[in-house]
Amino acid sequence: MHFPTDFLWGAATAAYQIEGAASEGGRTPSIWDTFSHTPGRTVSGHTGDVACDHYHRFREDVRLMADLGLKSYRFSVSWPRVQPDGFGAANPEGLDFYRRLVDELLEHDIEPWVTLYHWDLPQPLEDAGGWPNRDTASRFADYAQLTHAALGDRVRYWTTLNEPWCSAFLGYGSGAHAPGRQDRAAAVRAGHHLMLGHGLAVQALRAARPDHELGVTLNLYAVSPETGAAADLDAARRIDGLANRFFLDPILRGEYPADLLDDLREVSDFAHVRTGDLDVISTPLSLLGVNYYSRYVVGGPREGEAPQPYWRAPSAWPGSEQVRFVTRGLPVTDMNWEIDAPGLVEVLRRVHRDYGDLPIYITENGSAFVDEVVDGRVDDPQRLAYFDAHLRACHEAIGSGVPLRGYFAWSLMDNFEWAWGYTKRFGMIHVDYESQLRTPKSSARWYAEVIRRNGLAAE
Repeated sequence: MHFPTDFLWGAATAAYQIEGAASEGGRTPSIWDTFSHTPGRTVSGHTGDVACDHYHRFREDVRLMADLGLKSYRFSVSWPRVQPDGFGAANPEGLDFYRRLVDELLEHDIEPWVTLYHWDLPQPLEDAGGWPNRDTASRFADYAQLTHAALGDRVRYWTTLNEPWCSAFLGYGSGAHAPGRQDRAAAVRAGHHLMLGHGLAVQALRAARPDHELGVTLNLYAVSPETGAAADLDAARRIDGLANRFFLDPILRGEYPADLLDDLREVSDFAHVRTGDLDVISTPLSLLGVNYYSRYVVGGPREGEAPQPYWRAPSAWPGSEQVRFVTRGLPVTDMNWEIDAPGLVEVLRRVHRDYGDLPIYITENGSAFVDEVVDGRVDDPQRLAYFDAHLRACHEAIGSGVPLRGYFAWSLMDNFEWAWGYTKRFGMIHVDYESQLRTPKSSARWYAEVIRRNGLAAE
């Protein structure tokens, strides 16, 4: 099962999850520093202060990438490391770290792929109102230009935002992620201003380097009704609107879906949307990044439903308080997410069908399982099987005409898993957080062979 000859094989990480060095090199706190240091916000009070110490160990980590044969590495830039106040001049020491990282990648023939925002808003900008404040979009565009000016001579792939749904609805709706606010109207405003910042950044970067590949990464879901009943079909429509179309339609069509606006009428009047905003938000892109982990199966209201996990709490889904999230008894990951590789095919075909021929990259796909080091080895057959099934889904999608151009495994290494702290392991490389010893798992060795062969075994 061969992939196209130019298929881009990679792995991904995020700055706050791996870098550590939280107060070194001129870096100041982000909303995740504040959140993780607030008692009760993360499991066991875990923070990203040290994480994987990638800031000091990046050369070792790049050598591991080279050993795996990675063709590309997707990493995020820490906004407060580059621009400590969230505005004004860049911090030279912060930019120098990313220059060194990019140089090291290129030296090993690994294509650098920059994500400008993976959730670490500088705390001063949150103090000024955060993403619900329109000015934050302009500040993001300024930061994007500073970073692009420093690295754009060596980096040609740029993603503006990672999963703005999480930033908006978990950060400002349910409060499960930083900054931990619970204000559904603010979450809706935050979602719009995140997209506005994205559009402004794309315009600025495109003007500076028209040849660069520019995109955004959205976490998308296949959404299915529990039954064919009218209430279940309507629940699926609502969640598809909030999970997928809230971002897809403004970014790729220049409009909000009419049914979504109606669903949210009791939460927001959308007065924050100004004339010309949607033109900026829908600035043409070179690519779309898709993060996929699972499917949502939903239904209408039933009596006696058990509470849902935090990411499915009503406050994270404004306007959908009557929706139930249904489990089907499928195998699950350590995050309790059902494993559903066919859903990835559905997502990719849907994006291609409904939004055109824009090149697509899987910018995250992976799974958390409980891993142990035994005699210096880490065997993780469940993760290996997860990758295999989802890569077969990618191959199927390509065969049906989807312009899928690359795949980034999540994640390169175990790391700080946000509110779950260090209790969930997504990495292909095991990290002992005490010693910082890296141990490639069996899934890493398997993935290296997939890259070498540019394909999968027939069965």
